[in-house]
Amino acid sequence: MNTRPKRRIRCDHGSRRQVIVQSLLADVFHGRIRAGQRLVTQSLATRFGVSHTPIREALVELAGIGIVDLLPNRGAVVRGVTPKEVREICQVRRALECVAVRKACGRIAATDLRELAAEFARLHATWEVEGPTLIPSARAVDTRLHDLVAAHCGNKFLAHEIGRLKTLFRAFRDVSWEQETERHDFHRLGVESAEHIAIVEALLAGDPRAAGRAMARHIKSGEYYWGRVASNAGPSPQKKTPPPQPAKGPSR
Repeated sequence: MNTRPKRRIRCDHGSRRQVIVQSLLADVFHGRIRAGQRLVTQSLATRFGVSHTPIREALVELAGIGIVDLLPNRGAVVRGVTPKEVREICQVRRALECVAVRKACGRIAATDLRELAAEFARLHATWEVEGPTLIPSARAVDTRLHDLVAAHCGNKFLAHEIGRLKTLFRAFRDVSWEQETERHDFHRLGVESAEHIAIVEALLAGDPRAAGRAMARHIKSGEYYWGRVASNAGPSPQKKTPPPQPAKGPSR
């Protein structure tokens, strides 16, 4: 058997762990690793070209966010992620990020928000023409906005909890974007850019209630796409619901 590592990770210890976590999440959500499958430390260490320590730490992190179970004498066993669990994950995300965005009002520099508003407006104006070429930019500005909100919410425990779960949230986001690309369906770019614009406008206006409502709509919309991911990761059938529709242009 060929035991050469498939991917040797060249970065610091903490970053190695995160790369492993992200790679394994992508494998689960793509269905390359199925529910009930064991994750063997030695095999994973060989695959990633690392020692057992970052592998064990990655498995503990995956257990902490509910993707694997650590069982006595069996090691790590992958859990199935069902559409129901996706809805529950989105409920938790909505609870955390809606509080964070309300508390972040008045705390984020207006220059940062205006830069984000301009980028979201560009995405909204060009998504029908440029389509898949915009996805890396859409992911990057989504990350910037949510990280700004968490960093400026004024509550260290809340920011830490969002940070603890953001690897899971972004794995769902990134895999669902890959699925949309495979479907050649990019109207989500229009949906999300309009949602992000609404969040940024509320932050610029210093309106916590409007910011919370806009964030709640954004996360509820994302639940549709995340639910598609669960059809690969778990055995339960996915509920058929219509996709969110692109909103009209920004109000500003």
